[in-house]
Amino acid sequence: MRRSEVLAEESIVCLQKALNHLREIWELIGIPEDQRLQRTEVVKKHIKDLLDMMIAEEESLKERLIKSIAICQKELKTLCSELHVEPFQEEGETTILQLEKDLRTQVELMRKQKKERKQELKLLQEQDQELCEILCTPHYDIDSTSVPSLEELSQFRQHVATLRETKASRHEEFVNIKRQIILCMEELEHTPDTSFERDVVCEDEDAFCLSLENIATLQKLLQQLEMRKSQNEAVCEGLRAQIRELWDRLQIPAEEREAVATVMTGSKAKVRKALQLEVDRLEELKMQNMKKVIEAIRVELAQYWDQCFYSQEQRQAFAPYYSEDYTENLLQLHDAEIVQLRNYYEVHKELFEGVQKWEESWKLFLEFERKASDPSRFTNRGGNLLKEEKQRAKLQKTLPKLEEELKARIEMWEQEHSKAFVVNGQKFMEYVTEQWEMHRLEKERAKQERLNTTTVSNATANSSIRPVFSGTVCRSPVSRLPPSGSKPVTTSTCSGKKTPRGLKRGANKENLELNGSILSGGYPASAPPRRNFSINSVASTYSEFADPSLLIHPNSSTVGLQVCMATPACPMSLFQTDLSSAGFIPIWAQGYTNQ
Repeated sequence: MRRSEVLAEESIVCLQKALNHLREIWELIGIPEDQRLQRTEVVKKHIKDLLDMMIAEEESLKERLIKSIAICQKELKTLCSELHVEPFQEEGETTILQLEKDLRTQVELMRKQKKERKQELKLLQEQDQELCEILCTPHYDIDSTSVPSLEELSQFRQHVATLRETKASRHEEFVNIKRQIILCMEELEHTPDTSFERDVVCEDEDAFCLSLENIATLQKLLQQLEMRKSQNEAVCEGLRAQIRELWDRLQIPAEEREAVATVMTGSKAKVRKALQLEVDRLEELKMQNMKKVIEAIRVELAQYWDQCFYSQEQRQAFAPYYSEDYTENLLQLHDAEIVQLRNYYEVHKELFEGVQKWEESWKLFLEFERKASDPSRFTNRGGNLLKEEKQRAKLQKTLPKLEEELKARIEMWEQEHSKAFVVNGQKFMEYVTEQWEMHRLEKERAKQERLNTTTVSNATANSSIRPVFSGTVCRSPVSRLPPSGSKPVTTSTCSGKKTPRGLKRGANKENLELNGSILSGGYPASAPPRRNFSINSVASTYSEFADPSLLIHPNSSTVGLQVCMATPACPMSLFQTDLSSAGFIPIWAQGYTNQ
């Protein structure tokens, strides 16, 4: 049951209750029956009049709705026809009120669409007229009295958009061509001599008709001017190249070159004439200085030979290089050779640069190897030693890697060209192997020389113990007469330090012998004190420090090397080497120098 029906029943119940309530009141008051009847009639009349009035109003509303529906349906049919759309279809059964609302809404929507289409059509027609006048094309054909369909508007919009793009493209092309034409005319010193040329150069850009015919005429004019300009530029550039080459060969000074620097750009008639005069002057000067020109080419040849790693045999193969008959024919032979060498270097430039990089790395590696075998490098206190060691270690890793990369690239190149890639007259990898072998032999030779030097030093030290130790290193504790006749004073230059734990007893006993007895920390009981000690026996072992593997890093802790000889009364050390404070220079050597 609908809610309205429920409300209606509730209204009847409410009316019934109200009448019953009235009767009860009348009964309580004591109103007679005839008056009760009259009062009931009045209530009935009021209720009936109210309901009749309400019904009349609702009937009037229904009539208005029905009339509005008819009007909307008629207008809607006309709009659908004008807008070229399908007629409006009612969706199933609906009430009068909903139908009127739907039709009215649809009519308003179609009215709006009609207005918008007419406005857009007018705007498109205005744009089409403007574009067609600029592009010199006919106007778009469309009926302006009727309402255009969506498809017609879409096609019209596309047409206008195409015209707009065409205008932008042609205008850009026109501006670019015009600018190039003006530049060419200025370069050629050409004055516009036709009406079209004057229109292009002088007329306002927006007023120029961008027709296909005009654009084609512009392009043709530009091509003609550019062809003339290209011819002039080619001639001028050829003259400049001749001038630069002749300058270099004749070694013309900078100040003389600057005198003609103003004509080294551009291709105007006056520039071309000035360039030709300079070429003629330099050619005449070249004939007068043929030897100087050829020698300049030979310097360049030598540079390319170095860059291409030519062997001596390859260099000697070009016999004209060594000729002293300075003629035009000799100059031509040198010119042809330098051109061939330039091309050869450019083709193999990447490989040559790789070989050059290896050469530089190899020289740096050899320098590090040399420094590593130099004992004086440990006197460094600024941290360079550690830095060099890191660079050396890094180079030992990168150098073989570079060799492998070059080997792979060279093998690929040799397969492509079916010939060997030669450096200094031999294959590159053979050249590398030879360098490593020479380095190995040099290291072995240096090592053998150090061993020979050590052997000779040891032999000399053992044969001259007494003469060398004669009062040169430290004085034994002996009694001396005081200047005033007082008691003898015992003096000693020994430090009195104990022997380091790392130096075992008798470690150098083969070098510390005195008259057949071993020096073991004191004089024998039967031997008198002596001042004659050998320092060569210890110096002979110092040559070992030339080997980096035996050296102690400067940053390590202090190490003392002592051999102490003492009497029971006065222990003394013969010498001490402080590796951290003296930079591997024994203190006994310093003391010997001071005394």
